[in-house]
Amino acid sequence: MSDKDEITITATIVLYNDNVNELLKAIDSFLNTSISKKLYLVDNSPTDKLKTVANHSDIEYIFNGKNIGFGGGHNSVINKLKEISKYHLILNPDITFKSTVLPTLIKAIEKEEELAMIAPKVLFLNGEHQFTCRRYPSFFELFVRRSGIFKRLFKSLIENGEYKDSILTKPFYPDFLQGCFMLFKTEDFIKIKGFDERYFLYMEDVDICKKIDAIGKKKMYYPKEEIVHILKKGSSKNLNLFMIHFISSIKYFFKWRFKK
Repeated sequence: MSDKDEITITATIVLYNDNVNELLKAIDSFLNTSISKKLYLVDNSPTDKLKTVANHSDIEYIFNGKNIGFGGGHNSVINKLKEISKYHLILNPDITFKSTVLPTLIKAIEKEEELAMIAPKVLFLNGEHQFTCRRYPSFFELFVRRSGIFKRLFKSLIENGEYKDSILTKPFYPDFLQGCFMLFKTEDFIKIKGFDERYFLYMEDVDICKKIDAIGKKKMYYPKEEIVHILKKGSSKNLNLFMIHFISSIKYFFKWRFKK
């Protein structure tokens, strides 16, 4: 399929030395739909060994030869999206979902003009609920979430940030949705110029939801459809990733002037 063809949905998966088996399941999940589609695999890995998974007419593989970050990787296809697709999906390489998910979400987002982005309910591999719709965090809440003892002491703060005081079985408009699966109206994704590339990793999803607010649009949590996410929690286990997360948090709060 050429870029000049009319496509209903495009998607990007940003790669970095990913598990091939997990990645293939994510790719199959996206391709397993009857709607017209195109998938961009944007590879930030040091080598192009993941190119072998791109053997499909609906896939375009882009090798950067260096790690330009999560936001930079997704933004690298923005110019390709103009006048091509009506919807654009930000997709993690460790996600699986049924063929009904994309058509249903597209119908839901199409019904509301003010909706810029929609995301489904997210489950762990064991079927437990991942609380991916969140209230905008305070700096203290982000600190608490990264610390085991404080996380237990301030459990109510964390639960409030995850909307656990709300009914999560019906669609609603949260402050932000985590970035493992974000379905945008392409025109809105382009209008906000995608992700802020000043974040190398982490906080891009919170920031982009603030950018949606800034253009007077909304985000919807749609729990009538479900996906499965293999959550790595890298910044809780790796000191380098923890520092990246910490630096991104500082950038976020200075950008938005410590306002919720």
